[in-house]
Amino acid sequence: MFGLFKKKPIETRSSGAGYTAQIMAARESYISGASGIGELTAAAQGCISLWEGAFALADVSGTTLLNRATLALAARSVALRGEAVFLIRGDRLLSCADWDLSTRDGIPRAYRVSIAEAGGNRSETVLAQEVLHFKAASDPVAPWTGQAPLKRAQISAQLLQEVETALRDVFRDAPLGSQIVPLPDSSADDMAEMRHAFKGRRGSTLVIEGVAQATAAGMNPQLGQRAQDLSPDLSKAMTIQTLDAARDAISVAFGVLPGLHNRATTGPMVREAQRHLAGWTLQPLAMLWAEEASAKLGVDVMIDTLRPLQAYDVGGRARALSTIVKALAEAKAAGIAPGDLNQALTLVNFGEGDNAA
Repeated sequence: MFGLFKKKPIETRSSGAGYTAQIMAARESYISGASGIGELTAAAQGCISLWEGAFALADVSGTTLLNRATLALAARSVALRGEAVFLIRGDRLLSCADWDLSTRDGIPRAYRVSIAEAGGNRSETVLAQEVLHFKAASDPVAPWTGQAPLKRAQISAQLLQEVETALRDVFRDAPLGSQIVPLPDSSADDMAEMRHAFKGRRGSTLVIEGVAQATAAGMNPQLGQRAQDLSPDLSKAMTIQTLDAARDAISVAFGVLPGLHNRATTGPMVREAQRHLAGWTLQPLAMLWAEEASAKLGVDVMIDTLRPLQAYDVGGRARALSTIVKALAEAKAAGIAPGDLNQALTLVNFGEGDNAA
């Protein structure tokens, strides 16, 4: 009798960091339709691979936690998801599969992270100082989150996916290479057997029509006796131009110059695309990540992607070095004081405190 008044157990619900969240996300994707899946295309994966490779080669100073595998994983996560979260545990970083957080004044205070395990995810609640949160293109409305490049270019991503899907369906279902071929007169049974034998065969005869059928239909059997091709004319749909434009837009969203993927690209263009990617996309991200790591790890961290990728003009640097050495030698021979030399260098943004960066 007294069992009726026992206290009910506290019901626990998912925080959005486990299997339930994955099912809800899959359901949302099913309801909203085929959108936001441009990352499945080769164009997006090629750009993501450039991000991974660049950060895997990056020079890191100040800490050993940011090894090459961790940086490559962070680069892929940021490229696809817009952010990456790592849990600081002793001498290593643990990659988080999912997370949610609480903020105060727009600044994260605590995280509830989900760490992937072979037997299923496990969750932990930690303070913000125990977490490295790498982001890209944060929204002013939600500065604690990041946005993936394809999230900021949804129309181009969806267009690329739709064009590639349409081309796939055409090459899968269209009767490419099939023909309607007129044959000499024959019996109806023989014609039916031949139609059945050829129907649906891509690259061969699809339908056969003889003189008897044409005569029965009231047509002149001597007219129009030529093969008719059933292959669709895709050039009228401008599929090549649309596909190229969508691919170029995806490349630009990732900071990759479209010329890098052009089959006629030359060496100088490849180097310029490499410098553009490292200088205007990857290195700014590296500086933001280094700032986050410095604040959380308590040491000055620097991540450099420019030197390992050689994202600079080697010939121009050599000429500049030669000119600087020559200028220093001439200044020494002329007896110019170091202070006066530094002042002169400052005028051309070479001296100490030139405020060039």
